[in-house]
Formats: sequence, structure tokens, C-alpha cells
Amino acid sequence: MLNFAYCSDKYQYTMGKSFYDSGMKDQAAVFNLFYRKAPENNNWAVVSGTDEVIEMVEQLGNMDPSFFEKFLPGEEYAEYRGYLSAMKFTGNIYAMREGEIAFPNQPIIIIEGPLIEAQVLETPILCIMNHQMAVATKASRVCRATNRPVSEFGSRRAHGPWAATYGAKAAIIAGCSATSNILAGTMYEYGSTGTMAHSYVTSFGCSVEGEYKAFDTYIKTHKGEPLILLIDTYDTLRCGIRNAMRAFRDNGIDDSYEAVYGVRLDSGDLAYLSSECRQILDQNGLSNCKIYATNSLDEYLITDLERQGACIDSYGVGDAIATSKAAPCFGNVYKLVQIDGEAVLKRSEDKIKLINPGFQITYRIMKEDPSKGEIFKADVTCLRGDGLSRKIEAGETFTICDEYDRYKYKTFEAGEYTAIPLQTKVMEGGKRCAPVHTLAEKKAYYNNTLMHFSPSERRLINPHYYKVDISDDLYNLKMGIINRLVKEINDFKL
Repeated sequence: MLNFAYCSDKYQYTMGKSFYDSGMKDQAAVFNLFYRKAPENNNWAVVSGTDEVIEMVEQLGNMDPSFFEKFLPGEEYAEYRGYLSAMKFTGNIYAMREGEIAFPNQPIIIIEGPLIEAQVLETPILCIMNHQMAVATKASRVCRATNRPVSEFGSRRAHGPWAATYGAKAAIIAGCSATSNILAGTMYEYGSTGTMAHSYVTSFGCSVEGEYKAFDTYIKTHKGEPLILLIDTYDTLRCGIRNAMRAFRDNGIDDSYEAVYGVRLDSGDLAYLSSECRQILDQNGLSNCKIYATNSLDEYLITDLERQGACIDSYGVGDAIATSKAAPCFGNVYKLVQIDGEAVLKRSEDKIKLINPGFQITYRIMKEDPSKGEIFKADVTCLRGDGLSRKIEAGETFTICDEYDRYKYKTFEAGEYTAIPLQTKVMEGGKRCAPVHTLAEKKAYYNNTLMHFSPSERRLINPHYYKVDISDDLYNLKMGIINRLVKEINDFKL
């Protein structure tokens, strides 16, 4: 198996050589992983991948020096190669839970450790998190388009087996009811789902009677299990639905059947066909027969099908989720924010690329509503231990201001709110210290978190933007560094 701790870019290791040779390798560094803008005008993104990050970090330092010689050849690298072969991660990692809802610029993962150890983790961490968060965020959008179950079955379109397996996991966390991927289902003890393809139907002969034989055989060999028959191989309404009813009837399958039974539509006008099939099934006493729909679906098509009153009980979505088709590249970045206790930042010509410096923590502020229960009101990112952080931890009254419009502010009175930190320690001294959650628990956490946001913040089109701010101390630190840099740049002369 590949050691994904070394799924890296060479420049992580060329920088590391400079840190090693110059005596900087053990400087205390803090790196933040975060994103600047959610895809498809999302209000937020869904966190997935932190467990795989922990597993990957634990594998660092398990390679023979000969491995490093393949990309760092030469005698001048010999000592460095020996160091790398034994270099384990010895620092701490703080992270949001899988299933958490994260907003732009909030630290999703914080790496605290020796500079060289934290630096070489950049690419593998980004590889894991960018993939899984792209899939999870898209799955969330698709599932929020309907109140009906959505299954993920995009493995054949995914960008490789690794992506198919972990993408299925991310999709389940973010709302999908099931996956067709058997490896994901067994790895996470969640199960997988699936019945038949068109090739199964045509294997019984390319004829109307062959379609019936395919259905009849499938029922006989899977009785007691879910029975979903694919009815659009030849003609959905003129033979497919009728052969399905005939096969159900001949095998004693009706509304008394304890397991799920139904038909699947994979082509054509799904709104029209589903309505016609529903009418035919009901007229024949099969009102419990479910109708499943597939065929290049996404959140926009599902929304439109729902608007048209389609009689669909469950949706199957493939490449739109598995590849996050409309926005396949998620924008997490990994930036140094503190070195040897000194806050640092990247200043850019692009305003959006300006980062928050320092060792941070994000709080989610909640209030109890008499009619709605506990609702999320704001997130605020602070420097650890700064003035606002201490007030929140003590439950005192505090005020937050919009970073870009200081006249927009919100006050939370003591005793009228509760707060939770979004980043918790998951590795200490290079060892995992976080509890292990099952896939079902991660999914439940996401669902519970989602319900604490208002419906206007959950909608797909033009969502209401949730209040996300930074503390005054963090704002002042950032502006102080920027102002100092601007002065130095203006005064700089050769």
C-alpha cells in the first residue's frame, strides 16, 4: 500500500533541507488549514477527512533512506535523507469534527509542531481535505434539495479507487442515505446498496419476454431482500412497468412484502414517467411499490423534479457528488501563521488572499429561542487566550464587530448565550488523543449541526449569510503587521 504521508510535492522537502541545514527545523510553528470561499456560492462547507489526516500523519517517518534518494540524490543529501527516514511528527493537531459546518477563513485544522515536521505535511493534508470537503459540500447541497433519501453511487466516475472510497464516506456524512461502494460500506461498517444494471436485463435476451425473465429471476434469487427492478431498458411504460408488476405478482410480492420493493427509472422525462408509473402501480394495488430515479441528477435537477410534482421516492446521484462536478477543486489552503511565538501572515495583491495571523480558536455562539430551541447566532475566531476568548470562556458580556464594517456589531449578554470551541485537540505529541466516531455518528453530528442553522442559511440559492467575525485583538494584530509591512515596503531601497 502507498504511504500517503509522502504524497507530497518536492518543494516541501527542498524547503525542509534549508530548515535542516540552517538550524531552523525545530522552531515552533503553527500552520492553519482553511478555505477562503465556498464553491457554488455556498454559505459554508462540510468538514470531512480529519480522521484520514490523523492516520496519514501517524505514517510519517516509516520510509527507508533509499526512498528519499530517488528524489533527493547525491552525497550532499545523505545526512538529510537519514534524518527524514526517522522523522516522526511530534507536535499537536487541533481540528474541527467530521460533519462540522465550517465558514471561510476559520481554521479547520491547526498544526502545531517543529517547523520541518509541520511543513512537509502540507500537500498530503491538502490532498485529503480538499477532496473530501468538495464531495461532502456537494452532497450536502444535493441532499438539501429534497426531503427524500439520496444515495451516492458515483464510484465509476470518481478519480480513482481512493477517491471513490473516501468520497462515499464524505457523501454519507453530509446527508446521503446510502452508497453503492462496497469498500466504503465495509470499511465504515455502514453497508452498501444496489440491485441491477441494464446489462443484467439484456443478458436474458434482447426481448420483452427476456425482460420479464430477468425480473423473475432476480426476485427468485433475492427474495427477502430489497427488490428494485430497472424498467427503462426497452420501454418504461409499454413493457418495463408491466413486466415488473407481472414478476412481482407471479412471485407473491405485494404491499405485504416486509422488505422494500420498487422500480427504478434511469432515462427519459423523469417527472412524467414517475407520475405515470405511480398511477399504474396504484391502480394495480401496489401503492407501497417505491419509485427510484437516477440519470445524471444534481441538486438543480432534483429541485426542478420536486417543483413539477414528480412521484419519486428516492434519488440516486453519481458523478455530481463523486467528482463534485460543478466545482471539482475545493479551495483549502495551508498557511504558516506563527513561528517561534511571532505571528506571521501572507500579504498579497489580491485582498481575498490576506490571512489571519497567530494561534487561533473559533467559538460558535448559541442562544436559546423559546419556539425554535437552541440556534446558532455567530462564529468568532480569536487568538487563543486573547481578551475576547477569555470573556467567552467566562460567559461574560461581549461585543463582536464586522471585520469589514466596524459599524456593524452584535452584543451577547452574560447568561443569554452558550459557546463551544470548534477546534479540539486530536493529536498530542504526535499521538492520537481524539475519540473515534463511527460513520453513523459523524452523519448524525452533521444532521444535528445543520438543524441549528436557520432555514434561510440552509437554502441553496442566495442563502442568508451567517455572522462570522474575528476578535478585536486578532484584527488589531493583523492590521498592525500589515501597516508595518507597508511602511517597510514604502521605505525599502536598494
